[in-house]
Amino acid sequence: MQSIPRPRVLSRRALLAQLLLIGGIFVANAEAQELASVPEPPPPPVAFENRIPSDQLAFLSGYAGQPAKAVLKDKQFRTLLKETIPHTEYHYGRDMPLSEALDMVLDGSKTPVDVRDNRYVLVSGSNGPYLRGRGFVWFDLREGILLGGFYFQPTNGEPTPTFTVFSRQLKVNALSTSQLPDAFIGDFIQWATRERISPVTARYFIPDNGKKYVLLHDEDYCWHAENEPAPPQDRCQQMNADSADMDMNAAYFMQETHNQANATAWMLGPDQVAWIGMRDQTCGAGLSCRIRITRQRTRVLLGGGGGRRR
Repeated sequence: MQSIPRPRVLSRRALLAQLLLIGGIFVANAEAQELASVPEPPPPPVAFENRIPSDQLAFLSGYAGQPAKAVLKDKQFRTLLKETIPHTEYHYGRDMPLSEALDMVLDGSKTPVDVRDNRYVLVSGSNGPYLRGRGFVWFDLREGILLGGFYFQPTNGEPTPTFTVFSRQLKVNALSTSQLPDAFIGDFIQWATRERISPVTARYFIPDNGKKYVLLHDEDYCWHAENEPAPPQDRCQQMNADSADMDMNAAYFMQETHNQANATAWMLGPDQVAWIGMRDQTCGAGLSCRIRITRQRTRVLLGGGGGRRR
């Protein structure tokens, strides 16, 4: 694992100048709430490259309802994973190839293979030997898309728990959750609910280059359809604030570790500690102010990229 040295310390004057630059002049909560309510256009769907011909995926439908361990023995399935899982060292308790970590959670899985609408296939397992390791691979048979997912509770200094999406069909370094296919998001939510995984957790993605980047939350947990009751505002706004914090913490960790998929870092730099203190002092109990300023900080840590919120 790679360990990163402590960053330089800014003076209070320099830190204040940075705060003003990245967040604008801090405003009253009422104005912050107004600014936070202005919607931004959603980012476009992510493009998938090197899609798999549908005839090479058709065999997966035959495994519907069978335990995941059965398809794991299929040579065609193994070939698909080899061609589409990024080649990278991943830190799951210890350094190992990402493909090995996925094998560990799928091996021996009795979870039935889920085939939905004769199109979407989910092969999952929760047999990780430690740190609550669990994961899946998801296919869109018609579009030739494969996405994997891996969840565990790291102990290497990064925000925890953590969920990582991966695919060599992704060739981007900035991504928000809403840019992934709607069908994938729906199946992920059902999988996470079944596995008792919180919707607010550190999210990353690993594309073709093998590096790890922040997968931004861009859900609004206070959203509801017109014909549905509104969720409790205190709870949903707290979830929005927690997800903004999680994205910021993940962005800070990845900045400090240079996007290495197996890096470790135990410290929180004094600049970040001071920034959090000033944010909390400025926003107080105002969640809208905290959410807006935190998202701006995340964009700065990501270098101005990382997608936009809906």
